[in-house]
Amino acid sequence: MSTPADTPRPQPAIAPLAERDLPQAERIFRVAFATFLGAPDPETFWADRDYVYGRWRAPHVAAFGATLDGALVGSNFATRWGSVGFFGPLSVRPDLHDRGIAQALLARTVEQFDAWGVTHSGLFTFAQSAKHVGLYQKFGFYPRFLTALMFAPARQSGAVPGASRFSALDAEKKAEALRASREVTDSLYPGLDLSDEIAAADAQGLGDTVLVEGAGGLAAFAICHYGPKSEAGEGCCFIKFGAVRATPSAEKDYGRLLDAAEAIAVSAGMPNLMAGANLARQEAYQHLAARGFRAAFQGVNMHKRNEPGYCRPGVYIVDDWR
Repeated sequence: MSTPADTPRPQPAIAPLAERDLPQAERIFRVAFATFLGAPDPETFWADRDYVYGRWRAPHVAAFGATLDGALVGSNFATRWGSVGFFGPLSVRPDLHDRGIAQALLARTVEQFDAWGVTHSGLFTFAQSAKHVGLYQKFGFYPRFLTALMFAPARQSGAVPGASRFSALDAEKKAEALRASREVTDSLYPGLDLSDEIAAADAQGLGDTVLVEGAGGLAAFAICHYGPKSEAGEGCCFIKFGAVRATPSAEKDYGRLLDAAEAIAVSAGMPNLMAGANLARQEAYQHLAARGFRAAFQGVNMHKRNEPGYCRPGVYIVDDWR
C-alpha cells in the first residue's frame, strides 16, 4: 500500500553522538562530502585524515547525531574555543537531503552555543553553494570574507630562536604554557581560548604545538596537526590554529611562528605546510602570500549577527573553521 502524499514524514531525533555510532558517522561524512565534491570513490575519500573521532574525544567539542527509525543519518560537531564557537563538519546521508535533517542538527547546535554563552559563533562553508549559504542564513549566520586554505613547501629545518614544543614540557611547564596561550588569544578577542585544543592535540597525539617566546613572555603559538589520526591529510602539516600576541612586534613574531611551524613539518617528514587565512585578516594573509603560500581551496566564513569577531585587519591569526 502506498503512503498518502500528505502523510507527515518522520522527524529526525537529535541526541549526543554515541561512541558506537562513530564508524557510521565517519562513513556518512566521507560519502556526503565526496558526493558534493564529485570525488570518484566516495568510500575512500579523505581516508588519510580524521574529522570525527578526534573531535568526538575532545572535551571542548559537543557531537550530535541525527537518527531516523533508529538509524544514524547525519552528525554535527560544535567546538568551543572559550568565548568563540563554530560548528562542522555537518553531514547528512546524501539520499536523505531535503528532509530537514541538517536543520534539526543546526537547531541543536545553536542551542549548544547559547548554553555555552559564547559571544561569537560561525562556520566555514562552500562559497559557491547558494544552498549551503541559504541554509545557514536561516539560523542567523551571514557570509563574510573568504578563507583561503594555503600551502607552501616546508623547507625550514634549523632551530628558530625562542621556539619550543609543548610536547617536550613537563606537567608544570605545560600548565604555564596553556595559561600563557590564553593571554595571547585574549589580546586578540576577549575570551578566545585555545588551551583545550592544545591539550587535546597533545593527549591524542595529533601533532604538536609550537611556542615562540618574546620579550614579555609567550609571543605566539601554533597548533600543528600531522599524521593519519589528525586533520592534516597525507604529506601535510596543518596549522589548525596559530596566533600572535597583539604587540608592536606582531609581524616579526608571526614570521618566527611560521618558521617554527615549518621546522615542525620538516622534522615530522611532511613536505607541505598548510594554513587557513581569512582575507579579513589582510596582513596575516598577505604575509603568507609573500612567503610563497598559494591557495588550493577557498570557502566563506559565516558569522552570527554578521559580527567580525577576530577576523579583522591587524590580527595575526591563521585558522579555518572546517
